[in-house]
Amino acid sequence: MQELLGLLQDAGHVDFRDARGPMGFTQRQAGGKFTQDEAEAFIAQLLEAQEAESDGEPPPSTPPPVRLTAAERALRKVPAHELASELQRRGWVVMEP
Repeated sequence: MQELLGLLQDAGHVDFRDARGPMGFTQRQAGGKFTQDEAEAFIAQLLEAQEAESDGEPPPSTPPPVRLTAAERALRKVPAHELASELQRRGWVVMEP
């Protein structure tokens, strides 16, 4: 566990919870609880990233997960015509894409 935490800190994370999104940890893993196989897999992943970085290769880019606020999630459920009507009511000019 200490080796994994050290590698995460070398990668710029404070702790397991801080690395949850970028590393794809589950809630259990973010609390620092890993099976032996899980820990070994993440250690291998971090070591590969370090080696690629030292070889001058760009690290594999994974888009960060999109985190929506509660308001954004609610707006996605509203039909487009209702959103357009509300924006027009507020003085916006709206047109279809």
